[in-house]
Amino acid sequence: MLADINSSELGEFCVALHPARTAEFMEGLTADETWQVLAFTDQQTRVQIFSYFSAEKQEEILSTQDRETISVLVAEMAPDDRADILQDLEPQLLEDLLNRIPAEERRDYLRLSQYPDGTAGAVMTSEFAKLGADLTIQQAIHEIGRQSEEYETIYYLYVLDDEDHLLGLVSARQLLEGMRNPSTKLSDVMETDLVTCAPMEDQEDVVDKVARMDLLAIPVVEDERKMLGIITHDDIIDVVQEEATEDAHQMGAVNPLGETYLRTSVLTLSWKRGIWLMILFFFALLTAFALEAYDNNLTRWVWLVPFIPLVISSGGNSGSQSATLIITALSRGHITLNDWLQVILRELWMGLLLGTGLAIMGYCVAVFFPGVESLHAALVVPVTLLLVVIAGTLTGSILPLVFERLGLDPAMMSSPFVAGIIDIVGIVIYMNVAIWFLGMPPVN
Repeated sequence: MLADINSSELGEFCVALHPARTAEFMEGLTADETWQVLAFTDQQTRVQIFSYFSAEKQEEILSTQDRETISVLVAEMAPDDRADILQDLEPQLLEDLLNRIPAEERRDYLRLSQYPDGTAGAVMTSEFAKLGADLTIQQAIHEIGRQSEEYETIYYLYVLDDEDHLLGLVSARQLLEGMRNPSTKLSDVMETDLVTCAPMEDQEDVVDKVARMDLLAIPVVEDERKMLGIITHDDIIDVVQEEATEDAHQMGAVNPLGETYLRTSVLTLSWKRGIWLMILFFFALLTAFALEAYDNNLTRWVWLVPFIPLVISSGGNSGSQSATLIITALSRGHITLNDWLQVILRELWMGLLLGTGLAIMGYCVAVFFPGVESLHAALVVPVTLLLVVIAGTLTGSILPLVFERLGLDPAMMSSPFVAGIIDIVGIVIYMNVAIWFLGMPPVN
């Protein structure tokens, strides 16, 4: 179609499917080819399809195509989408585009871009349906019909005074139900006990509010409930994905990436991974020093050596499990710092139960292991496993709580980090249990 410049078929291609599907089919095209295809559809469809392109493709199109035409597209984008794409452009290109778009859209971008990443203001849109409290239901429906093409969502209709202070909310469903008495004023049916957020509020806290109250959108207000914008459910989904990705990186001992994997340079990836590898290397070095301190004892009781990986992996795995459970529970609001005692007691019981199960299996293996001279000597393995698993569950549960208390991200207390600590603790416990059971002389 593109080779033949078949305008009718290209125009049909742009509108035949959902814009997201159309954007997927166009990902293999170059920026020039993509823009040629979009030229055969109307401006509204062009904006919709463009919004579903990857950030890389959007930036490439904005950087290479005719600035005047591109500025028209940018001006028609949703305010939050426009802010997201413009802030990643080169300063010179950004300035050029801002000078070409209407003053209202330019001011809107500058207002939204002032909020730091990770805050409610950074993900809100300034376009939302506004109604006056004195309107009747019939008048409100007429007004919404007029506004419906301008705004991203009209599920929630916000009632404001003349100075944009938030008074209440009515849903589209309430308006339709209210048509039985169309002369009723909005002030008589609107909800006034609303869940709101501040523009500088952490986006994770906003997600918790929306999830807890099952909202489709949440208003962003500043002092005296002056309304600045709304955060819609699709933006909340983006935040959830972003936070989940960040937590997954941190729990895997990788600093979060600012860009996608393929767009992040090898040097940047190496740094973000290497900084954690150096920390984990330090813990591994401490483990080596701990083993070296017991070298004489290990030489005397050689059969202890094969059980070292079993001991430290059991502790590390149990600690990683606990850390994952606690970090997830904290992030979803299932537990708070006030639950610290209950968490510790539960993990202590879990350590006892899990440790007992592993200890029984460990004892059965140790009894028949070559070099273990007695049933008494074999007790070193199960007792160690019990103590190490308890230490693992307690460490994995306490450290995320400590990080939360310090105001840090609990996900920074990643599984490899917990495992590194437990490796050292496991060696110390193992050797001291062996000293106690086998009558070894203490380390000099």
